[in-house]
Amino acid sequence: MLKIYALIIVIGILGGVAYGAKYYYDTTQATIATLRENNIQLEIAVQTAEESMKTWQEEHTKISKLNTQLQTSLQKAEAYGDSLRNKLQELNLVRDALNDAKKLEGKMNGATAKLWRNIIKDTGGDSNRDLPYWLQQPETGTGNQDSNQNRENSDTNSSTTETDTAQ
Repeated sequence: MLKIYALIIVIGILGGVAYGAKYYYDTTQATIATLRENNIQLEIAVQTAEESMKTWQEEHTKISKLNTQLQTSLQKAEAYGDSLRNKLQELNLVRDALNDAKKLEGKMNGATAKLWRNIIKDTGGDSNRDLPYWLQQPETGTGNQDSNQNRENSDTNSSTTETDTAQ
């Protein structure tokens, strides 16, 4: 009978070891499966991060180019504004108006008409059509279509007003 008990104990111990080995194998396989899933998710996350970084770099390059173009355009606009300010400082409209109002009116209407034609042309309209009535010059007017580009007097001092005393 002792042999039977010893055999039962040995079978019990072997069964316990076999059950422990199976439990260890199952838990190890479950851990491996979990780690594979996590690895796949990490690979997807890395791929997404790399694509995002590549997109960010492309956008950064594009924005840098646009910023450079914008800076260039700003510098041109500032230079044009400075040019306009300088031209305006060269003009003494009060003196011109007092000396020869009709001539100044013609120059102003001519410059306005030229600007109006350019606006019509730039917006796709027919620049040969009639101008608005307030820009049409009278037949006997002294208007200058080229505005005021070749002035005889180059006096740039606009802080004083000269008047014509011979009137």
